[in-house]
Amino acid sequence: MTYPKLLADIGGTNARFALETAASQLHAVQVLACADYPTLSDAIRSYLASTEVAECLSTGAAPIRQAGIAIANPVTGDVVQMTNHHWSFSISGVRDEFGFQSLRVVNDFTALAMSLPFLSEKQKFQVGGGAALDKAALGLLGAGTGLGVSGLLPCGDSWIALDSEGGHATFAPSNECEMDILRFAWREFPHVSAERFLSGAGLNLIYRALAARQGQTADALEAPEILKRGMAQECALCMEVLERFCDMLGTAASSLAVTLGARGGIYIGGGIVPRLGDYLRQSGFRRRFESKGRFSAYLSQVPVYVITEAYPAFIGLSSLLRTPATSTA
Repeated sequence: MTYPKLLADIGGTNARFALETAASQLHAVQVLACADYPTLSDAIRSYLASTEVAECLSTGAAPIRQAGIAIANPVTGDVVQMTNHHWSFSISGVRDEFGFQSLRVVNDFTALAMSLPFLSEKQKFQVGGGAALDKAALGLLGAGTGLGVSGLLPCGDSWIALDSEGGHATFAPSNECEMDILRFAWREFPHVSAERFLSGAGLNLIYRALAARQGQTADALEAPEILKRGMAQECALCMEVLERFCDMLGTAASSLAVTLGARGGIYIGGGIVPRLGDYLRQSGFRRRFESKGRFSAYLSQVPVYVITEAYPAFIGLSSLLRTPATSTA
């Protein structure tokens, strides 16, 4: 195996980079704003030119010959056009530009899924349910700039990560209020996916929908401010947004659990839910998660874990770079 390796986790908002200098040994972790760079290559060049990286590479280390990129986008060929950002690039072009012998590019939630078996109790916390079944399927979803979805299936002594775009599955309302929110969203979008609500932009959409439903004028609030005011109980409308968000998340998580038979647990990552902390436990999330009629008893035993590790995709990328390309499906 060749070290150091370049690892990158590219989202719609931020690009995270690290050097892996030995198995699971990460250095020079940096977070760059995607909006600050015209292209992915520009962001990579900026990272590699940083003082931290120079210090790592000046101690007799070999040149970087292997790299892995986890990106919030489908990866179906050589050219990647991001869904939630304007970056577009050729995998082979980036590989050749930086002189990598190999460059592996996967969906970010594929990489995140591969991290799940390696997360310690300190890197996650449980929200209800029983004990995870050994060697059972795992489900994964996470709300951030978009809604990522994946799963991990046992395969002998290893795992196969699902290369999924389940966040774009059609949203399913569970009550009259959610029907009204959906009707509001239909005014703007011909197809309303789960991602339209379970994302940063989704918090704003729920906020505007609830304001319209209550005959109020919606303030110009973005997701971070809605989260802040809702958790601080400073704004009744923001508090209701978080309630509806947690309920919708519970439905999406339980649908994934029954779809995959994820009795090894459902994991939640992304940038929004880990910020909620104990709020998620106190919300209607778990009640909605188990509200599946004849399958309520089944779901009551399925544990849900919130990932608190800051850079879990790097853990998954490291694992993927040590395994054949067939570790995803």
